[in-house]
Amino acid sequence: MKKTLNIIHYLFIILWVYAAIIKLVDYRAFLDQLRMQPLPDWSISFLSIALPVGELILAVALLFKKTFYLGLIVSFALMLSFSIYVLLALGGTFGEIPCACAGIIGRLPWKAHLIFNTFFTVLALIGLLIIKKLKGEYLIKHKPLTA
Repeated sequence: MKKTLNIIHYLFIILWVYAAIIKLVDYRAFLDQLRMQPLPDWSISFLSIALPVGELILAVALLFKKTFYLGLIVSFALMLSFSIYVLLALGGTFGEIPCACAGIIGRLPWKAHLIFNTFFTVLALIGLLIIKKLKGEYLIKHKPLTA
């Protein structure tokens, strides 16, 4: 179980760092895609900074045993939210909109995107259930990457 939790741990760190860096590297494209989302105009400039910075903060939180559990909870909540958003997009709720994701993830068709997001949502849930089963032992004995 601890090996599974380690894999989940590292996959989420990679996911959040990748997502943030891709958004920052191609910031203009990310900002343009955000402007096409069904979001209030006032939120676009805030989200264009908050999303990549938040993803980096989340990756850092996952590095430390004191903040790992919270980071996994936030990862679960974000991936669940993103999955619901993709479901709504697939259902035509917003009409035709591009994905505001960058890099390889942004090139996925909506159905593949839903599978990707659901996979990571389930991974986070599995990680949380493993931690609960281990009664926090993982958090006490796990050595963070930045020791």
